Amino acid sequence: MADTTPLKVRQTKSQTPDFDEGPLGKATVYPATYTPSLLHPIDRSAARDQVGVAQASQLHGEDLWTGYEFSWLDTQGKPLVAGLRIRTPCQSAAMVESKSLKLYLNSFAQTKFESQAAVLHTLDQDLNLAFQAPAIIELMELSQLSVPVQQMPGVCLDDIDLRTDTYERAPDFLSLEDVDVSVHETLHSHIFRSLCPVTAQPDWASVSIEYSGVPINRAGLLKYLISYRNHQAFHETTIEQIFCDIMAACAPSRLAVYGRFLRRGGLDINPFRSSHEAEAPMCRLPRQ
Repeated sequence: MADTTPLKVRQTKSQTPDFDEGPLGKATVYPATYTPSLLHPIDRSAARDQVGVAQASQLHGEDLWTGYEFSWLDTQGKPLVAGLRIRTPCQSAAMVESKSLKLYLNSFAQTKFESQAAVLHTLDQDLNLAFQAPAIIELMELSQLSVPVQQMPGVCLDDIDLRTDTYERAPDFLSLEDVDVSVHETLHSHIFRSLCPVTAQPDWASVSIEYSGVPINRAGLLKYLISYRNHQAFHETTIEQIFCDIMAACAPSRLAVYGRFLRRGGLDINPFRSSHEAEAPMCRLPRQ
């Protein structure tokens, strides 16, 4: 029988997120019938404290999830498939560990629902509880997933010739150009890599930085992004750390940092953090 135990939100009293209770790094059974208890919320503030993210209360933005492998059964047992988009505010009390979300979504595969509306209602009910905040959830026709593949806007940093041997986060690389001008520009890199904080598996992404202010030294910015190569943190707190480091070192008047991470298990996570109210831009990069 399916485990339909309702999700119980974990109250993290210590400053260490309860990673060990989740499915990451463990042998996994994949339930094929609806199992909401698979969802594993993690307290955002505890996760931020663990990696030293400062001034989180000043962050705007959201986490944009895209699901490519979501399916359920109609009342006659016929499989149906849809694309899935989940948008959660970055100030939600909890984030959901990605493997637990994959397992939860997979648990719909052999479960009958009366209608697509019933599926959406179930997702809405479970995920709003898990994130402890209103989440915007969309079920999409597969054709709606075919957002035209595009490049990130602005200037790519990856052709800069530099020497480095630093692969742990190093905000000291960040600096401003010695000029008395202000610019508005977007810079990006496709060579970004960080590591999962539990399994140490690599997480690959393209990262975009849009800002207004004194020009940021581009070589130093690229060395800083490369320094995350062996840094262990979740996607969400990694992008927040980049945002906070740039804000502290360079003091731009406006700043937005966007991470487009590659998918695992049919899900990609795309955290967007900004100094002002804004939504994550909709795009799909060649590697996604």
